Amino acid sequence: MKLSQFRFNLPANLIASHPPKNRDESRLMVLNRKDQTIEHRIFKDILEYFRDGDIFVLNNTKVFPARLYGEKEKTGAKIEVFLLRELNRESRLWDVLVDPARKIRIGNKLYFGDDESLVAEVIDNTTSRGRTLRFLFDGPYEEFKKTIYSLGKTPLPKIHEREVEPEDAERYQTIFAKHEGAIAAPTAGLHFSRELMKRLELIGVSFAEVTLHTGMGNFRTIEVEDLTKHKMDSEEMYIDETNAQAINEGKARGNSIVAVGTTTMKALETAVTIAGRIKPYKGWTNRFIFPPYDFGMADAMVTNFHMPKSPMMMQVAAFADYDFLMRAYKEAVAEKYRFFTYGDAMLIL
Repeated sequence: MKLSQFRFNLPANLIASHPPKNRDESRLMVLNRKDQTIEHRIFKDILEYFRDGDIFVLNNTKVFPARLYGEKEKTGAKIEVFLLRELNRESRLWDVLVDPARKIRIGNKLYFGDDESLVAEVIDNTTSRGRTLRFLFDGPYEEFKKTIYSLGKTPLPKIHEREVEPEDAERYQTIFAKHEGAIAAPTAGLHFSRELMKRLELIGVSFAEVTLHTGMGNFRTIEVEDLTKHKMDSEEMYIDETNAQAINEGKARGNSIVAVGTTTMKALETAVTIAGRIKPYKGWTNRFIFPPYDFGMADAMVTNFHMPKSPMMMQVAAFADYDFLMRAYKEAVAEKYRFFTYGDAMLIL
């Protein structure tokens, strides 16, 4: 398939920049692949589609405050540093994006905080925008991390064109977030409230967890028309023995395995064997899923409404069927569903 096939008209006012009042009261569009039907519900109605023994697989990654604002030495030029990943804990080395990139050179020092309490030195220019920074911090690691947290901002995508607000620290995070490392929330998981998860448990649904630290690759513009030539950024992921076994046992029983979000689906597809079993996994994945694609594990999927020409939209099209998804997106726009980060949800059965 071609990039241009994933273009659709999305009015800017349908991009949701603020969360709904309650997590589980977003709208829910339900796509039934077998019957090719579309229903319009509320997210907490998801209870009605599952039964005792079904398993929801969640991505328990935790977003950290990855956006820092500082100044360049001597000139005082304002710069933004976006922390991508920690390379070396002892050396305080980080992969980062810098904006504006053209002003930053190897050897430059960058200062953060009103009292310049955090200093970093540029030690490598890895790509046109990427850099490696060494933070010059003498105290213990816990103190360094505390400083980063006090200065960092919630990395809400810039498309929202608004200042980060206090509620974002909580709402741009799933209630089951545990393992820090993501620079973007796994947004399908944002719809789950504690009350809804308890109600799912009461009907016999259980939850398995994977960890995939969402990276920048989900937001980079795809620049090739031929999708087979696009290379996704690698993201770190883990699936432990206990969760792999729970998923495999559910599958063997004939219960539904529900992937909550495109990151969870990517993790499952990275770890599934030819025999259709999840194996424990610790490493990296750059899996790029687009139609046509044969999925090896999930029977159903919870996802948000994604931006045109995004890798997430392509993965969902592979699962739902391209023509069916395009029909659903057209209906979503007509019915004024909310898209992207804080938007509404879709259940694909």
